[in-house]
Amino acid sequence: MHLQLDEGSFLVRLARMSIVSFFTNREILEIKPPYPKLEEKSGAFVTLNTYPEGELRGCIGFPEPIYPLYKAVMRAALAAAFEDPRFPPLSEDEIDRVTVEVSVLTPPERIDTMVSRREELPELIVVGKHGLIVRRNRFSGLLLPQVAVEYSWSPEEFLDQTCIKAWMRPGCWLSEGTEVYRFSALVFAEESPNGKVVIRELG
Repeated sequence: MHLQLDEGSFLVRLARMSIVSFFTNREILEIKPPYPKLEEKSGAFVTLNTYPEGELRGCIGFPEPIYPLYKAVMRAALAAAFEDPRFPPLSEDEIDRVTVEVSVLTPPERIDTMVSRREELPELIVVGKHGLIVRRNRFSGLLLPQVAVEYSWSPEEFLDQTCIKAWMRPGCWLSEGTEVYRFSALVFAEESPNGKVVIRELG
């Protein structure tokens, strides 16, 4: 799904408003988006980073297009703030010390079935464009495209780290039975808490 900056800015504001509203009223916002495209189903993730340190404070989302985009963002925002098991719930005094980032995802595309040898999988991954999902039995892990850019990973390292995220060993992507998916993301982010929203260039 291609979105304009004003549509992405609305999603970022909506994510922040959802968190603030929950602090204020303990209720989920009831809101109708002014842009029809935001009612289409799409995967989405919301990432919270501390400001100005830029350290991860929460990241939750939905890789599959199961909700209208604006509802996916609202749900993901609350989950990132209060339900990420890696962090304590966000406190009200922190909301002005975190930036909000919304990633709008394309539907995941399975790629392990596209190659004759699994060693060829890195050739199908472009760092700065693709995010990854690996799945095997009950294990599953996802990393957004921006993560590989932030850590300057090669495609092989990106695959290994996604395996680790799924609580599997590095190299799990080489094993038959492990499903590997790629997706792209359009990323909208605040430059500062409640500040200007920009399209984040990943390449």
